[in-house]
Amino acid sequence: MSQIEESSGTTDGATLSRRALLRSAGAVGLAGPLGLLGSRVFAATDPIARAPICSGIEQVADASTGALKPLKLTWNANAICTVVVPAADAQGIFAKHGLAVEMINFGGSTDQLLEAIATGKADAGVGMALRWLKPLEQGFDVKLTSGIHGGCIRLLTSKKTGITDLAGLKGKTVAVSDMASPAKNFFSIVLKKQGIDPTRDVEWRQYPADLLALAIQKGEAHALADGDPNTWLLRKNFDLVEVATNLSGEYHERSCCVLGVRGSLIRQDRPAAGALTRALLEAGEWVANNPDAAAGIFAKYSTASIQDLSQMLQSHTHHHHPIGSSFRQEIAAYTDELKRVEVIKPGTDPDKFADKVYADVLTS
Repeated sequence: MSQIEESSGTTDGATLSRRALLRSAGAVGLAGPLGLLGSRVFAATDPIARAPICSGIEQVADASTGALKPLKLTWNANAICTVVVPAADAQGIFAKHGLAVEMINFGGSTDQLLEAIATGKADAGVGMALRWLKPLEQGFDVKLTSGIHGGCIRLLTSKKTGITDLAGLKGKTVAVSDMASPAKNFFSIVLKKQGIDPTRDVEWRQYPADLLALAIQKGEAHALADGDPNTWLLRKNFDLVEVATNLSGEYHERSCCVLGVRGSLIRQDRPAAGALTRALLEAGEWVANNPDAAAGIFAKYSTASIQDLSQMLQSHTHHHHPIGSSFRQEIAAYTDELKRVEVIKPGTDPDKFADKVYADVLTS
């Protein structure tokens, strides 16, 4: 694994369910036996498991030598929501789809990350929609091709505060690790929907991620909002109470982590972009069906135990990875919501923006 050194068409229906995955596979081609994708997805009794499959490897590997297509994929090794990347590598899923993927652990800002992808320092990246959409509004040549999963953002508090729901945050202080974090953006959206002004009625205060719980203990904040594995471990180690997550209520069927691909790669080598997307979708199903094994793969990047990592993965929705019109609708919904909390420009049209930043690489 290397480190980047920086200064710091549609498939209608809901998510990429069993049927949606095979519809895209029938149109574009998935490599390998169906059983490798997990028993829940392709059980022997499942009639859709008999759908015709063609070789995805032949579309991206060198036909004369069989050499795999090299791609550079950025991810954040500190965030378990990107577990599909090391899982796809460890399980040979990238190679099965004809790819030789170099995993680049990127720790810089989102603007730097998207610039790295747009300018060809990397070919694609996995990240959070609520962090990426604002920079994408600035015009980076990066297209979103699929959702990856839902879950991993939590809002926690101490039992002593008496806060039991988000309405209880009115007039309170919330500790966050970043004033532009997906956690702050998400809970600002939900507060706004509940009639609470997230700018005037709630104070957001920034702390280092590992000191968020200490801020509550010292009485400097009443709650904290961040992502796994940090929030999971803070809840466990400091006996905190979970108030809400980004799977609460209407967001239970919404993805939070997305795949972004260099626009020029899509234009010049669409099969490679499609193969990468299919590989990570398959890896997501594998993670959902094998959380213990996936936790074992991710363990070397985390201080959390394999048991804790497995429980985190089971609390996320790795079976939820939308494509096509379903994914485009999620992008538009997030865009509209970010407009309400004054993150996205007021003049941005959510549907047109979704059309601009989404690319269907799975249908012919």
